[in-house]
Amino acid sequence: MKRALELAHLGQLRGEVPIGAVVVVGDAEVAAAGNSRESAADPAGHAEINALRAAGAARGHWRLDDATVYVTLEPCAMCAGAMVLARIARCVYAAPDPKGGFLGTLGNLAEFPGLNHRFEVSSGVMQAEAAEQLRSFFRSLRSKDR
Repeated sequence: MKRALELAHLGQLRGEVPIGAVVVVGDAEVAAAGNSRESAADPAGHAEINALRAAGAARGHWRLDDATVYVTLEPCAMCAGAMVLARIARCVYAAPDPKGGFLGTLGNLAEFPGLNHRFEVSSGVMQAEAAEQLRSFFRSLRSKDR
């Protein structure tokens, strides 16, 4: 999660919402990414999507059934859905997302009965740090708007 927080910080320096994601297999980092929505003008440029794409490319296949994804904010429905489709083993997120989180807050795609894959979810790892990083970013944006 420390690495994901570092990636989030680097994204913030580029004007992105500070969210970072790391894909790990065993003890090895396979891929890592931050948000790229602003810089790439890509609505799907979420950190999780970017990290899953990079992990698939690094491993030479889309199936990531032995991977854990660490992410600083609870994944949205799109990202949680991508994790289902990638067949990940586990997702660990730091802070819950009360407005868009879909791994426990607004819904839970990781355990949705109609889908063909389920995965383990853990939350709250370095939650205070991740939440403060996001609060600070949005506080800064609001002060610029004044």
